[in-house]
Amino acid sequence: MTKERVFLTILSISGAVAVGLGAFGAHGLEGRLSAGALETYQTAVRYQFYQTLALLVVVVTLTRWPTSKMATTAGWLFVAGIVLFSGSLYVLVMTGVTWLGAITPLGGVAFIVGWLLLATVAWRGR
Repeated sequence: MTKERVFLTILSISGAVAVGLGAFGAHGLEGRLSAGALETYQTAVRYQFYQTLALLVVVVTLTRWPTSKMATTAGWLFVAGIVLFSGSLYVLVMTGVTWLGAITPLGGVAFIVGWLLLATVAWRGR
């Protein structure tokens, strides 16, 4: 399976999960969580969607430059960021395990580095 297909599969699943979790948050968690916890949950959903779209950019980039190691690395950083950032926030909100908040910034760093790698690929044209 090509890298493009791997990332397209992951982004498709991530998009479906984000829609489902967003709907669950809007309809199943309202009234069960504090306003702050619900806002944190929605932040997790929103950033999952943003990075799912970033994976689509990776697929397009790899279609143009299929051997780009930086684009591939960016894709895996977006996947890791979704798990670390959004995943830690989902678990934090649902379980109240506060130490997970220390993991969340690592996901944010993965997002930032992924975007910077894509910018580098675009600038260099490879």
